[in-house]
Amino acid sequence: MGSKKNFVLDTNVILHDYRCLDNFEENDIYIPIVVLEELDRFKKGNEQINFNARQFAREIDLLADDNMFKEGVSLGEGRGRLFIIAKNDFPKELEDTFLTKIPDHLILGATLALSKRFPEEKTILVSKDVNLRMKARSLGILAEDYITDKVTNIDIFERSNAVFDDIAPEQIDALYSSHEGIDIDEFPFRSDVEPNECFVLKSNRASALARYVAATQKVERIDKMRAFGIEPRNAEQTFALNVLLDENVKLVAVTGRAGTGKTLLALAAALQQHELYEQILLARPIVALANKDLGALPGDAQEKVAPYMQPLFDNLNVIRRNLSYQGPEVRVIDQLQKDGNLIIEALAFIRGRSLSDTYFIIDEAQNLTPHEIKTIITRAGEGTKIVFTGDIYQIDSPYLDMQSNGLVYMIDRMKGQDIFAHVNLIKGERSELSELASNLL
Repeated sequence: MGSKKNFVLDTNVILHDYRCLDNFEENDIYIPIVVLEELDRFKKGNEQINFNARQFAREIDLLADDNMFKEGVSLGEGRGRLFIIAKNDFPKELEDTFLTKIPDHLILGATLALSKRFPEEKTILVSKDVNLRMKARSLGILAEDYITDKVTNIDIFERSNAVFDDIAPEQIDALYSSHEGIDIDEFPFRSDVEPNECFVLKSNRASALARYVAATQKVERIDKMRAFGIEPRNAEQTFALNVLLDENVKLVAVTGRAGTGKTLLALAAALQQHELYEQILLARPIVALANKDLGALPGDAQEKVAPYMQPLFDNLNVIRRNLSYQGPEVRVIDQLQKDGNLIIEALAFIRGRSLSDTYFIIDEAQNLTPHEIKTIITRAGEGTKIVFTGDIYQIDSPYLDMQSNGLVYMIDRMKGQDIFAHVNLIKGERSELSELASNLL
């Protein structure tokens, strides 16, 4: 075991994970008083960071006593102690570099003072703000990202699905002739695939799209199919629609860049199976851009979030345009909306709602934290299917990145489970212009 370290926590670490105090083993944790002041500003609201701020305050209250400011309080057996740094230090080194006493700089001052107080111990600032970490290093302060829930291997999001060459022609012929599939043990790649993984099989004269179906332990051929007027345009979309339409796969992640058809396919699959579910919910988290507060926008709660939900309505309109204007499928959509069984709204408004017998699609899931993803999944009742869609290269939350967002975390933890499937879409199908922009800009 290495020597004890002192960790100073930035506000954004707590807003990202209110249980962060549990993750520093035998090391001591220091929280500058300015961090508690910042957390006060986040206590009101219905978003996850507001919940985290309130929950952390409760955690601190349970631990608090008069020793917290001088001797610290124990975090439990085999773990370190928690200290609150009550003094706002702003030493000369900071004055020479940073003119203003903003919270970030006061956190730096507290860390710098602590490192001088314990020169024989490592003092490390933990922050999810890359700019603050750079400022810390400019002062000679050790700084790290909060990596407890980071996924180290994200190669899966750089490539399409697997291709297995050198398959015996007889096996592909058998796959085409069989209605029940072929036992996975008959294939040489049996140990290389995960449950519900999709792939391409190739022989010297034929090829087939296939999936290892966990429920049957067989490799089954995937046929291209339509769902409410939407037909997949490439192999990856065919894979995605296959798992989206499989009621035995209760949890699905569909990832890919803008224009690959993630949300459109998920919505089409939900509508295709509307008779199997009592309701279809489409939701997305609200991440305000350009520092704009929703509270400053005109209108009631629904009107404030309407612009953020418009992309979901756009996908519904695409499906409508692919159907006959007076056809039965359009009437189904109208009736579902009229009866309140097809609902599109902000994810915050879903809190507390029953998720039994529901096809639940969460769009832009890369903007959710691991805790938010867990909260959503653990609310799933009997007969519910949950679909997360997202682009890990388009994260709007300042507290998340490609390795720490909830979508990647969930995929990493759920792979190998029999009721989970993940399909990564590579080829854009929105337009030639959209594909060019996605690749070059």
